[in-house]
Amino acid sequence: MALTQEQKKQFKSIGHHLKPVLIVAENGLTEGVLAELDRALNDHELIKVKINLAEREDRQAVIAELCEIARCELAQVIGKMALIYRKNPKPNKNLSNISRFQG
Repeated sequence: MALTQEQKKQFKSIGHHLKPVLIVAENGLTEGVLAELDRALNDHELIKVKINLAEREDRQAVIAELCEIARCELAQVIGKMALIYRKNPKPNKNLSNISRFQG
């Protein structure tokens, strides 16, 4: 399910206020990183991920792999930051960034 332009616009405005929840470094997508990614997406739905790799192509490859493995949608990429979203069927209103910032 691809995000619509309206959803992307909404998520970008929410994501502007977020800090990165996950940092992917030289070791790449390890088991621990993937477990934390899954937990963060379940809790928050919309998260920022920092990709600490020097080459643009490497960052794009990691982001694509990350989205495929976690079954999430990419909302935005700016430099080394990626904003990703995965809908939680039963979101916690206190933790979900979507619920918290919709007002």
